[in-house]
Amino acid sequence: MNINNIDVNKYQISQILDSDLKIVYEIPKYQREYVWGINQWESLFDDLYENNAGYFLGSMICINISKDLISNLKFEVVDGQQRLTTISLFFIAIYSILYEKRSNLDEDQKSDLLQLKRKLILKNSNNETRIIPQVQNNNLEDYMYILATNGLIEKRPMVRFAGNRRIVKAFTYFKTRVQRELTNSANALSTLFEILEKLNSAILVIINVENHSDAYTLFESLNNRGTPLTSIDLIKNLVLSKIDSDNNENINYYYECWKNIISNLGDEYSVQERFFRQYYNAFRKDINANFERSDRLYPLGSIATRSNLLEIYEKIVNINPKKFLEDIIENSSIYSTIIINNEEKLSIDLENALHDLQRVQGVPSYLLILYFMKKSSQLNIIEIDLIKIIRLLINFFIRRNLTDSPPTRDLTSIFMNFIDKLETSNYKSEMIYLNLKEWLNKCSSSKLIFEEKLRGPIYSINSDATRFILCMLAKHGMTKETELDLWKTTSNKQYVWTIEHILPQGQNIPESWINMISNGDKELATSLLKTYVHTIGNLTITGYNSTLGNRSFQEKKERKDNKGAYIGYKNGLNLNVDVCDKDEWNIEAIKNRTDRLVNLVLEISDF
Repeated sequence: MNINNIDVNKYQISQILDSDLKIVYEIPKYQREYVWGINQWESLFDDLYENNAGYFLGSMICINISKDLISNLKFEVVDGQQRLTTISLFFIAIYSILYEKRSNLDEDQKSDLLQLKRKLILKNSNNETRIIPQVQNNNLEDYMYILATNGLIEKRPMVRFAGNRRIVKAFTYFKTRVQRELTNSANALSTLFEILEKLNSAILVIINVENHSDAYTLFESLNNRGTPLTSIDLIKNLVLSKIDSDNNENINYYYECWKNIISNLGDEYSVQERFFRQYYNAFRKDINANFERSDRLYPLGSIATRSNLLEIYEKIVNINPKKFLEDIIENSSIYSTIIINNEEKLSIDLENALHDLQRVQGVPSYLLILYFMKKSSQLNIIEIDLIKIIRLLINFFIRRNLTDSPPTRDLTSIFMNFIDKLETSNYKSEMIYLNLKEWLNKCSSSKLIFEEKLRGPIYSINSDATRFILCMLAKHGMTKETELDLWKTTSNKQYVWTIEHILPQGQNIPESWINMISNGDKELATSLLKTYVHTIGNLTITGYNSTLGNRSFQEKKERKDNKGAYIGYKNGLNLNVDVCDKDEWNIEAIKNRTDRLVNLVLEISDF
């Protein structure tokens, strides 16, 4: 873990909320709302009440965002907001009960009541709160309403439905729970101050860091009770906090902008994180233009990875957060088209091409597609050019997935380096396609090696790639009248159409198959099975795999459903044309079909 200028200290709650200090803890407006519930409230109370003074409550990570030495010392709470907000609500509950009993307090106890108020409201102030919750789901309004209702700040109008939300429910829980303990106590006032002392003496470790990148590094290494923020959460926090530092800005507008970005990318974190990596990697030259250094071509980094993502974006955001947000909105919208996550109506050809690129595990090339779509005007790329490029990439990935060359670790660099080449050339439309084709050929395995893999046990090499190839072959033989959706999935996301081994792949070879492939020689049949069962000539796809299994060849071929429709190899797929015309399925048939299908794959996927 590499963090500069980290400051770690252990404090009692009474020190963190020191009534004589002008320290403010602000939860950014764009963090998740207050989500703690009865289980966490009960656990916090029980832990404090059942243990001795000085109980350890956990840690907080903060960034000092004070503007100068004269104003209040302000810390942005980037982790620990749930715990801190809950502690303050616990204090308010105690204050509320003490205030109701103020006529019974002696002078020292009245002083303690005032000190308790100053833990929540800054000294010499009537309305400045020491803890500023964020605004989602009315968290801040509800918090201020509780303070006002209990006489800690000036009166405020009642907030509608506040009692149904967690902030008020948390306050109510702690007040009710404390009152229950007092009811069971022989000396209620003594018990109340005992509870207050245990809360005051509880320990929090405060970790102060300089920036959000360091904060994220800590999240990766610390085992906190709360759900840690992701790098995307922290990029969001950073950009919105930078914009929010200008009090004239409408932060809610920019928060909605961020929500649009996430809507474009979808809820899956891996997709969000991949977009931010690929956006930088696609446009690193333009992005680094504001960070020019004579000793480094890319001062922000030559490539964005998971480990340096936040560090790169922190520097980008600090330059111009609004411009950054505008760029990300535009590019995330383009990306939503690539991942087919928007409502924009695409042509059938483009949509099919993008679906196939995803199915063939071509996600690493999305950065190249993003670049082409963003700069389509200056590159003279129209839709027909883009579809042609995507089809080229699909063929590249078909070969790569079977040969494992180039290796996965090199794919991003291959596409980034081609973009570098484009930016030093004047290639347009067709020339881009031809140069990309040449580029991909240079880094791919030879056609000879690809053919060798196709003729081998293709299923055991890469079953996903095999399924794509079989679907591609089946689709190649379809007409509009016979078209089927071979990528249809069930409600639990399983493919309806799956790979079927014609000669069954199980080790317990049925007798009918032993007789067919080896004239009853079981030892020979076992040897032949090992050699040929996973080759492409022995594979097809069917929507009824579970009903075929170890049946005889004739049963598999002729099988029908209860309506009389063929569900075996006579299911209408052109892929099975040289299976259905056979009376028996032997090794010669597998070899011949392998020859036919391999030649067809080489023809269709050539580049």
